[in-house]
Amino acid sequence: MSLLSTLALAMGSSWVSGINLYASVATLGLLGRFANLTLPGELAVLTNWWVIGVALFLYLIEFIADKVPLVDTSWDLIHTFIRIPAGAVLAMAAFGDFNQGVQAVAFLLGGGLALSSHGTKASTRAVINTSPEPATNMIASLMEDVVAVGSILLAAFNPLLLVVVVVIGLIISLIVLPKTVRYFRGVIGKIRGGRGTTVQ
Repeated sequence: MSLLSTLALAMGSSWVSGINLYASVATLGLLGRFANLTLPGELAVLTNWWVIGVALFLYLIEFIADKVPLVDTSWDLIHTFIRIPAGAVLAMAAFGDFNQGVQAVAFLLGGGLALSSHGTKASTRAVINTSPEPATNMIASLMEDVVAVGSILLAAFNPLLLVVVVVIGLIISLIVLPKTVRYFRGVIGKIRGGRGTTVQ
């Protein structure tokens, strides 16, 4: 696999992980199994049937939870501590054939990409949840599913176009950055508040 393809796959999988980690892992695994996609570095482990099965099972749960107002916000809150590290690990694994310095850089950049997309998704959905009707929430969730799977397909078959998509995503993240900052402050506040409560 060329350097561009490896870079695109690393960027794409980490960025998509911030939106829908399980869709990213399942799609990569299925492409490796059925589309003869050679996954770079250590990503070949994703073609394991157990990995694919667990990812699809968790994706099914997320598919349902992500379309229920308020439930999706709680899901995003929990996955703040899952999607971002996973995005970093996927990027590093894609460069598994490179030296440790390159892998460390990939880990940091992958985590940053996952942070940007997760923060944008979570803060945007939190704002959407202020609307009383559920249709907007469901439409947003379906669009995220399409973006997640579509981006991984681009990483496999049109890596250059995926780089463009990720750059556009980063620009959007910068635009909604204030909401993202407020979202993560809220996460930290809830964690501190939970620690501060005592059982009566």
